Amino acid sequence: MAKRVQPTWQVPPERPRAQLRLYNSLTRQKEPFVPLEGNTVKWYSCGPTVYDASHMGHARSYISFDILRRVLTDYFGYDVLYVMNITDIDDKIIRRARQNHLVAEYLAAEKSLEQILRDYETVLVMFKETLGRTTDGDKKVMLEGLLKRMTESVDALTEAIKSGVALKVDEARKRFLETVKDPLSEWLDTQKGDKVTDKAIFGCLARKWEEAFHRDMEALNVRPPDVLTRVSEYVPQIVAFIEGIIARGLAYESNGSVYFDVGRFDGCAEHFYAKLVPEAFGDAKSLAEGEGDLTEDRVGEKRSPNDFALWKRSKAGEPWWESPWGDGRPGWHIECSAMASDVCGETLDIHTGGVDLKFPHHDNELAQSEAFTGRAEWVKYFLHTGHLTIAGCKMSKSLKNFVTIGQALKKHSATQLRLAFLLHSWKDTLDYSDNTMEMAVQYEKLLSEFFLNVKDLTRRQTDGLASDDFDAWQQPESDLQAKLTLAKEAVHEALCDNIDTRSVLDHVRSLVAQSNIYIRDNPKRLNRCLLRRIAAYVTDLLHVFGAIGGPRGGIGFPVGGKAAEADREATLMPYLHVLAEFRGAVRDNARQVKATEILRLCDLLRDEVMPPLGVRLEDKDGARAVVKLVDQETLARERESRRAAEEEKARKKAEAAAAAAARDAQRRVNPREMFLQETDKYSEFDASGLPTKDADGKELSKGQLKKLAKLQQAQEKRYSEYLATSVNGTG
Repeated sequence: MAKRVQPTWQVPPERPRAQLRLYNSLTRQKEPFVPLEGNTVKWYSCGPTVYDASHMGHARSYISFDILRRVLTDYFGYDVLYVMNITDIDDKIIRRARQNHLVAEYLAAEKSLEQILRDYETVLVMFKETLGRTTDGDKKVMLEGLLKRMTESVDALTEAIKSGVALKVDEARKRFLETVKDPLSEWLDTQKGDKVTDKAIFGCLARKWEEAFHRDMEALNVRPPDVLTRVSEYVPQIVAFIEGIIARGLAYESNGSVYFDVGRFDGCAEHFYAKLVPEAFGDAKSLAEGEGDLTEDRVGEKRSPNDFALWKRSKAGEPWWESPWGDGRPGWHIECSAMASDVCGETLDIHTGGVDLKFPHHDNELAQSEAFTGRAEWVKYFLHTGHLTIAGCKMSKSLKNFVTIGQALKKHSATQLRLAFLLHSWKDTLDYSDNTMEMAVQYEKLLSEFFLNVKDLTRRQTDGLASDDFDAWQQPESDLQAKLTLAKEAVHEALCDNIDTRSVLDHVRSLVAQSNIYIRDNPKRLNRCLLRRIAAYVTDLLHVFGAIGGPRGGIGFPVGGKAAEADREATLMPYLHVLAEFRGAVRDNARQVKATEILRLCDLLRDEVMPPLGVRLEDKDGARAVVKLVDQETLARERESRRAAEEEKARKKAEAAAAAAARDAQRRVNPREMFLQETDKYSEFDASGLPTKDADGKELSKGQLKKLAKLQQAQEKRYSEYLATSVNGTG
């Protein structure tokens, strides 16, 4: 007999799977993502200019970048080096620090009211001049509103002074100074700004708001950067970078400042200026804004209006650092080029920032970096997040139309804010509004209830058998497993398609709905392993997106919102189940003997005692009570909502009873007597009780008499009905 050999093995046919593509602002289309060095991704992100509180515009960018970063690392498995800068030398910081310092000095001087009001007259003249020069419609409306509030506050102060009441004067004075603080600081800056010479004044403001920014990012569960660079710590490297550009003949010194020669750079065959927004070339307004608030008087130093500052000569009242061109400070754009290149080398895989930074900031970064290296490309993929609007309106610090991250977190949790971002494309405009947040809240509720139900339905009881976890695999399980497989592939394709989280959450919602149908249609037999795998998959996606913090694993949102508390469930649930079963037995017996006081105590335990401890008991007819661990804040909101609903129901019931009582009282009134008590309206009446003259003795008109007669006739009908029901004994 011939020796048997193994049969030929067939190689499985390859089925191409979707590959990651990202929308690249440099090409304005989705491009396949291919890192320059294997699996390593060098990523630089423009950080905040730290002169004020972080707002939802910052959250728009940094939550979105955090989601993209997490997906690249935790889903696609790339080794990402994430670098972010802190702009702590900037015209806005200089101006704000000076103004805050000067206002603090002014208030500390405890000037007389007379002097303050005289100064205000000067401030008002300057403010009205600014208002008259303003052409931006939104800003003009903002300034007009401020002028109105200033006028009202000075009028209130004047009235308080007239009253002679010291407490009123003091309160009005405080409100007045708070209202006029910004115009006052602008005036003080014009008077004394050049006298502020202490560099620490500028550094303290930047460090204060940088620390606040980091706290806000931590509260939003945004991962910190791998490398953080500050402009103030990079001045020598920035100077060296500028010297390199000058050496290539693409920058020049003028009056102690250094400018990038846009015309010469753009004239090089290997270079192109304004790659991101070529149509903005020569946009004077955008270029001026990019140069900063304190450089209006330096236009004559440039060879061309398109040139931009790499190094600014410091004037009186501005901090300075030494350089070959004299004492000065870095321009805005050069910082990113120097710092990103120092950490990441000559080429970046990814550069990110808000869409408002495209021109001139990012276009200038590209130009000066390519001028320094001599290469044609500094960045391979430029990703820009979309604008954020507030209830459909433009958001701007200069317009005082912004919501701080701290304010947003008082209304909604970090998870809800992140879900709102996940439900929208990262590159499109996002409207932060009540409707947007309600969508996120409802989505969170859908997921939370799903997780709680799965945990309750699949939790092995203390006396359960391990083998009970493995129920028979039948057609409903096969169908649900197929839906899970399809959902996973759809999620992968959506993530490959420019990290489309909106579509991902749609697929997740569909999977949850299908799982809920499976639970509903199979009440007596549920495959625990399958349900828990689905819940674990959805939980893991939320971990990848940063909607759940802490280490990956487990099911659902951590109780109390903190990953460290996730083990509470395993510890507490056995005891809570024993308590719930004991309460259920007591409740059933109390119902049989109609022990209302015991039933009330059972309800009290469910509604008042357990929720503050983070426990929700759900009574089910003919089944055991469901026990769920939920964070106390959610349960407190549920309890308040329930109480409000009960109070509203009681109010409506009382109103209905009062209305019924009023109607009943009205029925009892004899129509001949219904007007006799209204002596404030009428002075004389006829035999049937109808008024004939008003309270002043004037004859009533025919129209009035006709109207009153109709009212009396209607009352006669009601009164007759009342008498009839009384006679029949039903009244």
